[in-house]
Amino acid sequence: MSPTIDSILVPTDGSDGAQIGARRGVDLAATVGADLHAVSVVDSHEIESGLDADSQAERERLLEAEAERAVDSVADLARTHLSGEITTAVESGVPVQTINDYVDTRDIDLIVMGTQGRTGFERVVLGSVAEKTVRTADVPVVTVTPDADIGDIGDQPCENVLLPTDGSEGAELAIEWGITLAEAYGATVHTVYSVDTSRFGGVEESAEIHDALGQAGREALETVRERSRAADVSVTGSIATGPAARTILSYGEEHDVDIIVMGTHGRSGLRRHLIGSVTETVVRNAAVPVCCVPMR
Repeated sequence: MSPTIDSILVPTDGSDGAQIGARRGVDLAATVGADLHAVSVVDSHEIESGLDADSQAERERLLEAEAERAVDSVADLARTHLSGEITTAVESGVPVQTINDYVDTRDIDLIVMGTQGRTGFERVVLGSVAEKTVRTADVPVVTVTPDADIGDIGDQPCENVLLPTDGSEGAELAIEWGITLAEAYGATVHTVYSVDTSRFGGVEESAEIHDALGQAGREALETVRERSRAADVSVTGSIATGPAARTILSYGEEHDVDIIVMGTHGRSGLRRHLIGSVTETVVRNAAVPVCCVPMR
């Protein structure tokens, strides 16, 4: 059953990185006709415990005012482009936990957020809130780097959706989300399977392993093709050789991909709170948004 996107959550702290994420969120909401929620969390850790009561209250007031400005900015942007409901909220607590709680209580379908906030992390390191949200959220999270800013909202071309697959359960879950986004934008699905024999170096049966992986890849690609065609979505697929993350990033650059959709857990079978290493590498290095689909 294809997922529906009726409500999108945009967490924001008012920073430039968060604003870029918000623009993407508004653009997607405008495209699919979804309601938009803009939320800013006053981090309880930012209120110094050593302050006296009056100073703590003043600090909290200033942070809340800053958060209000952040959500109002997103709402003002959204009102220009959306016909759906726009909700703003300022919450207090631990940001990741508060975001996840909001998702649960408000029946959010998708989170869109920038990967750089006020903490000023270098691009190679995800902002801690974005990273932890990807790791723990029960709904897909679209991460947006500062390089992924857009032009006019509602008029942003999205012609190519990259849907990597390794045939795992995590990749299977991502297929329907990739097709849903491709349908929304009228885009082509690109699917790629990476045959990586590097971890089998020195094994005499490497040729047989390569053939077996190649066969698995053809089957995985055919699954994506069948589901895309069933949804009347244009699809193309290919098998590549090399480490999966490098293959995905290279393919994205070479084929002008607009968004990458992938499961957060592949064949490595990592636990829910550990993002798969391939997904983590792609999110940290991709110049386009990455939709990370969790295991449920």
